[in-house]
Amino acid sequence: MAKINKLMGKDAYEWKFSTVGGVTRVNIETGADVAHLNELDQKLWTVLSCPVSGLEFDEKTLRLMDSNNDGRIRVNEVVAASQWLTKLLKDMNYLLEGKDSIDFSQVQADTDEGKEVLDSARLILKQLGAEKESITLADVAEYMAGYEEKCKAEYTAANPDPFEPPYGEKSDDAEAAVNSLRAKVADYFMRCKLVQFDEETSGVLDVQVEKVAAISSGNLADSTAEIADYPLARPTKDALLPLNGGINPAWQGAFATLKALVLDVDFAGKESISEEEWNGVLAKVDAYTAWKAAGETAMNEAVAEMLKTHGAAIEPVEKLLRLCRDFFKLLRNFVVFKDFYNRAPNTEAIFQAGVLFIDQRSCELCVKVTDMSKHMATAGKSGLYLLYCHCVSKVLGKEMDIAAALTDGDVKDLHEGKNAVFYDREGNDWDATITKIVDNPISIRQAFWSPYRKFGNWITEKITKSAEEKESKQFENMTAKADETTTTLTTKQEEAADAAAKADEKKAQMFDIAKFAGIFAAIGLAIGAIGGALAALGGFVTAKWYNIILLVAAIVIFISGPSMLLAWLKLRKRNIGPLLNANGWAINSVVRINTTFGATLTSMAKFPKVVGKDPLADKKMAWWKKCLIWIVILAAVFVVGYRLVAHSWPWQCQSSSEETVAEMVCDTVIMERPMVDENGNPMFDEDGEVIIETYTQINCPEEE
Repeated sequence: MAKINKLMGKDAYEWKFSTVGGVTRVNIETGADVAHLNELDQKLWTVLSCPVSGLEFDEKTLRLMDSNNDGRIRVNEVVAASQWLTKLLKDMNYLLEGKDSIDFSQVQADTDEGKEVLDSARLILKQLGAEKESITLADVAEYMAGYEEKCKAEYTAANPDPFEPPYGEKSDDAEAAVNSLRAKVADYFMRCKLVQFDEETSGVLDVQVEKVAAISSGNLADSTAEIADYPLARPTKDALLPLNGGINPAWQGAFATLKALVLDVDFAGKESISEEEWNGVLAKVDAYTAWKAAGETAMNEAVAEMLKTHGAAIEPVEKLLRLCRDFFKLLRNFVVFKDFYNRAPNTEAIFQAGVLFIDQRSCELCVKVTDMSKHMATAGKSGLYLLYCHCVSKVLGKEMDIAAALTDGDVKDLHEGKNAVFYDREGNDWDATITKIVDNPISIRQAFWSPYRKFGNWITEKITKSAEEKESKQFENMTAKADETTTTLTTKQEEAADAAAKADEKKAQMFDIAKFAGIFAAIGLAIGAIGGALAALGGFVTAKWYNIILLVAAIVIFISGPSMLLAWLKLRKRNIGPLLNANGWAINSVVRINTTFGATLTSMAKFPKVVGKDPLADKKMAWWKKCLIWIVILAAVFVVGYRLVAHSWPWQCQSSSEETVAEMVCDTVIMERPMVDENGNPMFDEDGEVIIETYTQINCPEEE
C-alpha cells in the first residue's frame, strides 16, 4: 500500500498497489477507484492508448467513448467516461457487476446528465409499450430496429419510382431463377456455336456415353452432382434451347421454376428460344437488379441519416448501458493488465484472440496480426518464441493472421508449413498453417539441448543431401544404360558411352566422398578440439581418477553454458509490449512473462500411465542389458581419455605411478655455447670477446 500525496494540487486519493507480473501496478477494485481515475498520475497507467477495432471487446462501446473519432482510445477519453458516469450513477460500485441493464433508481435524477438519460429511457419504453422502471440494452436494440423499419417505410412512401418490376410481385423469385441457370444456359449456347463451327465436334460436346457407362452400375440418384456437370441440353446446329423437354435431369427442377416464372410469361406457347431471346430476358432481369441496388443505396443513405439524427437523442441511454456492462472490464485491460495475469477461467485479456492447438499443446497467448511486416519487425524484441499462422475459416468465409507465443515444451517438430487448429473466442475453429517462426528460448532445459540438436540437424541434412545426390546420379546412370541397351548403336558409340558413364560414376563417387569427408572432417575437428583440451589438462586429469568425470562435465557446460546463459537473460526480459505496439497499442509499462507465468500460457498434453502392452510397439531391450552397454561405453570413454592424456606429454620425465619415480630421475646440466648471428657467424662484444650464452639441458633415461 502506498500514498501519492498532494497530487494535482489537492488532497490525493489513497490508491492501493500490488505487484503483478513482476511490476508494481495500481489496483482498480472499487467504484471509488473508478471515480478517482482523474487523480491517477498518467505515468502509472499500463496503457496510454489502444485501437478501437480488432479486439475481443465490443467495438460499439469503444466508438461511443472515442470522442474525436480517430479510431483510438486514450487516457483522457477513459477519464472522461469515468467522470460522466459519476454524474449518472448513485453508486459507482454498480459498474463492478457488469450488467447491461439499469434500474431508474440507480440514476441520479437531480443532474442534467441523469435527467437526459431518464427522459430518453422512458421514451424508448413508451414506444415499445413496456411499462417498467428499468431498461436493458436489448430494449434499445429493439427500439432502434423498429425505428429503422419505420424510416424505410416513410422513405418508400415519400419517394415513389416509375420503374415497374418486370415480373410483378414475383420479380425477386424470377431474378433468383434466372441467376441459378445463367451460367448453365451460357454454356449450352457456346456448345451450339462450336457445333456450328465444326459439326464433327458434336460428339465430344454432347453427353459422352463412356461417362454414363462409368456410373450406370450404381444408384444414379446418388450421382446427381456428376450428372449436373453434363450439358443443360444436347447441343444442336440450330442453337435453340428446348422449353418442353430434353433438359438434363439434374437441372429439370430449376428449369421448371424458370419456365413458370419467366419463359412462359415472355414466350408463351413457344417450343424453344434462341440465344438472342435469352439475352433479352437477362437484360430485363439485370435492369431490375440495378434498379433495386440503386434504390436500396439511396434509401439506406437516407435512413442512416435519419437514424443518426434520432440516435443522438437516445445515445446517452445506450452509452450508459454499454459502459455499465463493459467499462470495468476495459479498466482491467487498460489501467492495469489484471485480466491477462489472472488465470481464472473466462478472464482472458481483450487482446487474446483465442487458443492454438499444435504439437500436443495449446497456446493461449495468441494475438491478431493486422500488419505482418510491422509485426515481424518488432516481434524479436519481445523475447518470445512466436508462431505466425495464417488462419482460414471456410464456414465463416474469413481469413486472418495470428501470432501465437510458445512458452513451454520442445520445438523439434515445429516448422513452417505445419498445420494446426485455431479456436477463436467465439468457439469457431480455423485451419491454421505456420508461415513464419521467430526463434527465441522457451526454457533453460530447451536451451541446454539446443546446441546438440542444431549440430545433429546439420549432420543429418548434410548426409541426407549427399545421399540424395548420389541416388539421383545412380538413377540417371541406370536409365542411361537402359536406354543404350534398347537402341542400335555402333560398337564405338557403346564403348564411348560406357567410358563416359564410368567417368561420371567416378566423379559422383569422388563428389560424394568429398561431401562425407567434409562432414567427418568437421566431426574430427570437434573431437580433436576436445582431445586437445584433454591433453592440455593432462596433469589435472591424471592426478585423480574421477577428474575425467569433472572434465567431461566441464566440457558439457562449455558447450551448453552460453546457450543457457543467453536463454536465462532473454527469459528474464520476455515482454509482450512489442507485440501489442505492432498492433497499435501504446504500452506505458513492461508486461513481463516470467518462466512461472509463461508455463501457464502453454498447456502440454498429459497422458495417464498405460498398464497394458502395445502389440505394435518396438521390442524393448532388457534393463540389465542397457545398464551393461552403458557401463561398457563409459568404461571405454574413460580408458581412451585416460590413455590419451597419459601419453600426450612425450617430454615428461616422471611417471604417474609412485613405484617408478626413483627410476625416472632426470639430470639437469648447465651448458655454454657461443652466440651467433643470423648467418651463423660468432658475435663479439665491445672488447672483441666472443659472447657466450648459457642454457639448461635436461637428460632423462630412456624408458625400457
